[in-house]
Amino acid sequence: MVKKIGFMLLCLVTSGLCAQEGSVSPYSYFGVGDNRAKGTVENQMMGGIGLFADSIHINHKNPAALGKLGVQFGEDFGITTYAAGVSHKMLRLKSYTEQQSATLTNLEYLSLAFSLKKGWGLGFGVMPYSAVGYNLASVSNDSLVTNRYEGTGGLNRVYLSTGYQFAKNWSVGVTANFNFGTLEYTRIQGVDGVQFGTLDERTSRINGVDFNYALNYTPIFKDKYQLVASFRINTQANLAAENNKKVGSFSLVNGQDIEVLNVDLDAQGLRRTELKIPTTATFGLGYGEHRKWFVGAEYSFQGMSSFSNDFLGVENLEYKDASSLALGGFYIPNQAAFDGYFNRVAYRAGIRLDKTGMVVNNTDINNFGITFGLGLPLGRTFSNMNLGFELGRRGTTSADLLEESYFKINIGMSFNDQWFRKRKIN
Repeated sequence: MVKKIGFMLLCLVTSGLCAQEGSVSPYSYFGVGDNRAKGTVENQMMGGIGLFADSIHINHKNPAALGKLGVQFGEDFGITTYAAGVSHKMLRLKSYTEQQSATLTNLEYLSLAFSLKKGWGLGFGVMPYSAVGYNLASVSNDSLVTNRYEGTGGLNRVYLSTGYQFAKNWSVGVTANFNFGTLEYTRIQGVDGVQFGTLDERTSRINGVDFNYALNYTPIFKDKYQLVASFRINTQANLAAENNKKVGSFSLVNGQDIEVLNVDLDAQGLRRTELKIPTTATFGLGYGEHRKWFVGAEYSFQGMSSFSNDFLGVENLEYKDASSLALGGFYIPNQAAFDGYFNRVAYRAGIRLDKTGMVVNNTDINNFGITFGLGLPLGRTFSNMNLGFELGRRGTTSADLLEESYFKINIGMSFNDQWFRKRKIN
């Protein structure tokens, strides 16, 4: 499948159907699909960095940031933050000879976080973790054999986080993630002039947990400048997969099954397999002026060379260690301005380069993205709407592969209220 992936694109699904899928990328065939746990819109607009923390936003990437929640001007607000995000993505998939376009719209996350007391926060929510979604074909050199490939499904994630400021300028946090979902892969082979085709249908029901630990160091200089140093470890995700496989034949004329049998995976030791998503370590360093500007950089490393999926057994694919480098920041002209709305807007931007660790047909699959956006205050409250945009490219047209060019629009809402605030006057 991989070797001929670029020979022909099959009618990718229509926009209406894409809206139900988390991905339309052929590269979602690998691993457990496209990674969709990208953080909040605020994170994504700054190149995906997760080291920055403030008192009014949720930070999915950095649980230690919860220690900052509700702390503003040295006060304890007992603040509660509700956050939600959606995205709309437009893609162009191009091979050496042709191209197709597709769109999809997705829910990115639903989250809630609140401060229990000064320096201690708690958060939970739900988001997609990965997505599989593709529909393509390859044709043999003599044009006699056609293989069609279709994949659907994905993994979702529910999480619980807590962060605590245990000493001056030091915060620690931990997130527990439970991942679950179903991945379905179908391969149909037809031979020119032959009435019947063959079917290979595989399904994996997957669940498992992982943890994200974070440590932040945030000293203040000259009462307004802040250094931010962050170290995070996302532990290995030990996912258990219960697998099923069907093979058989069907009519190419009407698509009706002729004979389909369940494969005895127990005899092959493939009924229950493990998928171990390797540990990711992230180092971040940034500097800025309180409520004015910030710039930071992060480097992530993941030992993907140890990953394998025995149940799928993809040819012409290998994994090597993955890494990511991101740079981003924001600028606010005057957050306390009484006039001039755009003086209070947060202007965010960033860039990122991801080496995914996938090597297909001896070719590295990398991703490059440029991000930018606006944080728009809603009245005189701490609530805001965040608009984000990303331009990027993944893959290549060489080695019979596909190049993805994409433009992504993100919309995030962050609403704030006050809970647990003690009354000072009865």
